[in-house]
Amino acid sequence: MHDGSVLNRLASGLGFPQVGHHRRFVTAIGIDAVGSGIWMPVSMIFFLATTHLSLVQVGLALSLSSLLSLPAAVLVGQQVDRFGSKTVLQAGNLLQGASFVLYPFADHVWSVALVVSASVIGRTAFWGSYSPMVTLISPPGEREKWFGFLGAMRNAGFAVGGVVAGAALTVDALWLYYAVALLNAASYLLSFVLLAGVAAHEPERAPHAHPSEVVGGWSTVLRDRGYAWLVGTNFTYAMASAALNVAIPVYVVEMLGLPGWVSATVFVINTLMIGVGQGLVVVRMTGALRSRIVALGLLCSAASFVVLLAAERLGVVAAVAVVLAGAVVYTLGELISGPVLATLAAESPPAALRGRYLATYQLSWNVATGVAPLLYAWLLDRGTGPAWLGMAAIALAGAAATVPMRRRLDHADRVVTNRAEVAT
Repeated sequence: MHDGSVLNRLASGLGFPQVGHHRRFVTAIGIDAVGSGIWMPVSMIFFLATTHLSLVQVGLALSLSSLLSLPAAVLVGQQVDRFGSKTVLQAGNLLQGASFVLYPFADHVWSVALVVSASVIGRTAFWGSYSPMVTLISPPGEREKWFGFLGAMRNAGFAVGGVVAGAALTVDALWLYYAVALLNAASYLLSFVLLAGVAAHEPERAPHAHPSEVVGGWSTVLRDRGYAWLVGTNFTYAMASAALNVAIPVYVVEMLGLPGWVSATVFVINTLMIGVGQGLVVVRMTGALRSRIVALGLLCSAASFVVLLAAERLGVVAAVAVVLAGAVVYTLGELISGPVLATLAAESPPAALRGRYLATYQLSWNVATGVAPLLYAWLLDRGTGPAWLGMAAIALAGAAATVPMRRRLDHADRVVTNRAEVAT
């Protein structure tokens, strides 16, 4: 009892919700994050170390897997509406677990493409059902807290997994690469088992109904202009988020010529700020209009890109200081916009079509993930000015898009309460 009250006070002090009887779900998400954190740093290197494929062949296989799995987002949305988010979430865990068991046996372009496609489809199932599941277990009024808390926890899990992956990369032994893949598989299977005990009160639906017969189906989603503005706004947020992995390392190391530890420190700042500060930032949002919060976060993203550009003409010491300051402003943009966008995406749809709506929302992330590397590489090739001012323009466009979003999307015109609504 005493330990529990201490943990509750700690969570409350950090601005996080009371986990209560949702411990199994939270633990499952945490284990999933650790497994993902272990895998992400070695995902490309794994096939270079365990096969005879060249870098170009591995890249081709991974590109093929992305193309093969692209239609999965639409199908996942329909299955969430038909069978429920928990079922689809568990199916995604099983598919990812099975695919990683097969990773050590993939040694040709086609076999690598197939096993990675299965993994990506499983991951798509996870993200397509994750937000609907969080919406089910969290009360209205506290969802910014829940999305913020789980996002912070996932960042912490990535950090823990990254330490394990770093050890594997340092040793650089073949058996360790296989162990990393199997450990990741085990994390998905353990999450599957934990989720089996989670109670999820899904909205009532007709199990025998064809997916296209559910309350208008996809036509309802495509006609919802308010949600379309939300998806467009989130696309700009996702593009800004991609800068951390795609543009900033190249700029810092290759274009500014700063030491590699500066780029690594940017990641550390981002992870620590989100892990420790996300709940506190959400608490500070109380009473603020959701659309204005999203706009403020995107303005922070735009400002961070301008700050990073300013490092170009400075000496090494000053440039390092400016880059790290830019990382702080950049992370503030994520801290501010992220939980509110996720809440708007989850709360705005009708319950019977939440899967389809969130699949559409997830597509904005998928498209940004595909567009950002090519666009940012093209912009950086034309110089630092076009690159950072171009990225700032994208973020500013997102901030501007919150104005029509607020007019057309009811939930965007509400304030953050951080207080559970009482059913009447």
